Amino acid sequence: MSERKRVAVLADSDTRWKWGALTARRLVPDHRLTGHLLRGRATPTARQLGEVGVRADRLTEVTCAQFLAEIERERFDVVVLALVGGAVQAVLHGARALWPDPARRPVFVTGYVGVVYEKLADGLLLRHGADLVLANSRHDAQRFRAVYEGVGADASAVTETALPFLGGARYDEEAAEGRARTVVFAVQPSVPESRADRVYLLERAAGHARRHPDREVLIKLRSRPGEHTTHLEEQPYQRLAQRLPGGLPTNCRLVYGNMGEVLDGTDLLVTVSSTAALESLHRGIPTAVLTDLGIREALGNHHFLGSGCLTSWDRLDAGELPRGDPEWLAAQGVLPLPAEPGAAAAEDSRAGAAPAGDDAYAAARARLAGLMAAARLPPPAPYYTPATAPGYLPGILARHHLAPDGTPLPGAARTTQGTSRLRRRLRAHLRDAARGAYRHGVQRVAPVIRRMGEL
Repeated sequence: MSERKRVAVLADSDTRWKWGALTARRLVPDHRLTGHLLRGRATPTARQLGEVGVRADRLTEVTCAQFLAEIERERFDVVVLALVGGAVQAVLHGARALWPDPARRPVFVTGYVGVVYEKLADGLLLRHGADLVLANSRHDAQRFRAVYEGVGADASAVTETALPFLGGARYDEEAAEGRARTVVFAVQPSVPESRADRVYLLERAAGHARRHPDREVLIKLRSRPGEHTTHLEEQPYQRLAQRLPGGLPTNCRLVYGNMGEVLDGTDLLVTVSSTAALESLHRGIPTAVLTDLGIREALGNHHFLGSGCLTSWDRLDAGELPRGDPEWLAAQGVLPLPAEPGAAAAEDSRAGAAPAGDDAYAAARARLAGLMAAARLPPPAPYYTPATAPGYLPGILARHHLAPDGTPLPGAARTTQGTSRLRRRLRAHLRDAARGAYRHGVQRVAPVIRRMGEL
C-alpha cells in the first residue's frame, strides 16, 4: 500500500477553506490533510467551519511567517494556497527564500474560489509562480493564459479543472410538482454594497413571498453579525430585516447552513452573482441572476451574459423559471449532472466532491503526479520581483511581515512552543476581542461616519 501524501491547505476565510480542502481532495484522493487558517480579519469561526463541513486531520491558526516555518520543517508533498492574491504572492516569495536552488520541496497549487469577475490581471499576476494555477473552466483557462502571455510570463502552470464543490443530487422537476416551491435568495457579503440596494432586494424577496403564499422564500445568509467571510459586510441582511416595515411574511425567513444542503430542497435559486448560481445550474435547478440593479461589472452579474439566467424580480413574480444555456454552461465548466446519478455519485455529493466519473481534475492530477515524482523542483519563480515591480512587491510582502527578499522580518516567525497554556489562551482572547472591535467599527461605526459626512 502506498504511503498517504501529506497535503497542507492555507486558507484565509471560510469559503476559501472549503475550496482549498475540497481541491486537495480532488487532486490527491489519498492524503493526510493539515489545515492552516491565516490569521486576519476574515479568519473563520468554529461555527463557520462547521457549516462548511470539511474537516482536516489537524487545523491550526498561523501567520504567514509561521506557515513558512512549518512547511520547511514538515516537508509536505503538496501545499494548496486558498488565499487572496497578495497572500499567495507572499507565500511564494517566502518559499523562494527557503528553496533558492532546485530542491525537494512541496508542489504549490492555487486558484480561485468561484467566479472571477474583477481584478483579473492583478489577481492572476499575484498568483503567478505557483506550480499549478487552477482555472475553474475552459473560459477561465483561456483568460488566464492570455494574461500571463500578455506580460511575457510563463503560462504553463495554468490548468483547467472545475469548481471542486459542484455536486449533489440532480434536481427532480417531476418530484417537485404538487408541492409548494422553495425559492432561495443567495445573498452576498459585498454585492450590492449600498444599504438602499440591499433593502430593495430584501423587500423584493419579501414581496415575492407575499405574491406567492404557496411558496417558501428562504434568504440564505453567509455569516452571522460579527463574523466575516471572503468580503466585508457592512450592511448585514439580518439587521436590515429587523427594520423592514411590516417585517418578513410568515413564508419568508432567514437561513444559514451548508449551501449544498440548502440546494437539496431548492426549486428556484435567485442571486445577484453568487457562485451558488453555478452550483445550482450544475444540478439543473432553475437559476435567476438578477438584473434589477443593472448588469454591471461592479455587481459581477456581467459574468452571466449569455447564460440564459439574467432576469428580474418582476419576471420571477410573473412565474418565470430561467434555464441555463447548454453552450454557456459547457464553456464555464458547469456540466449538468446525469438524470439519475448512481450510488457512487451520491456518496461523492455527500462528501462535497463532484460526481464519480467526472474527469475535470484528471489533467491536474496527472501534472501534479509528475511534479511530485521529480527528484528536485526549481525554486518558485513569481512574475513580480524587485526588478519587475519595485514599487509594488515590497509593500505586499511587508503586510505579511516579510522582507523584500521573502525572508521573515525580525520577530515575525515567533511560535507558541514553550509558551504556557494560560498565556496562549490569553493571547487568543485578546485576538478575539481585537477582531470584535474591528468588526464593530466596520459594521456600526464606519457607516455612521459616512452618513454624517454626506450631511
